Amino acid sequence: MDLSPEVLEIIRNAKTIAVVGCSTNPEKAAHEVPKYLQSQRYKIIPVNPRADKILGEPARKSLSEINEPVDIVDVFRPSDETPAIVAEAVKLSPPPKLIWLQLGIKNDEAEKIAKENGILIVMDHCLMVEHKRYFGKK
Repeated sequence: MDLSPEVLEIIRNAKTIAVVGCSTNPEKAAHEVPKYLQSQRYKIIPVNPRADKILGEPARKSLSEINEPVDIVDVFRPSDETPAIVAEAVKLSPPPKLIWLQLGIKNDEAEKIAKENGILIVMDHCLMVEHKRYFGKK
């Protein structure tokens, strides 16, 4: 599936990405992907209730603890947890422009909540893979 021009524009112009389920374990995709994104000039806000710091950034217990603009919410949590995560994300001020559910994560209810709130959502794709595909050095 190709990403829409709107989604690509958000990724291109994004400055801050909140990573829900960001991991302290370097062997997990939930650590490798945000580390890659950080190397691509994005500010990463890790969201993990069991960590103090990840990738040199202070971790938040939940999205509601973030009090700065977030362009993208990148989710590494099981599909059944995503409706609650999206419901929390849409309450951010301002709301994110894009919600990204990583590979293997999809949920119709989460998609409905995002769309009802005018937020684009991508499901079952890896943000690192797509970033490299569209914006990597040719």
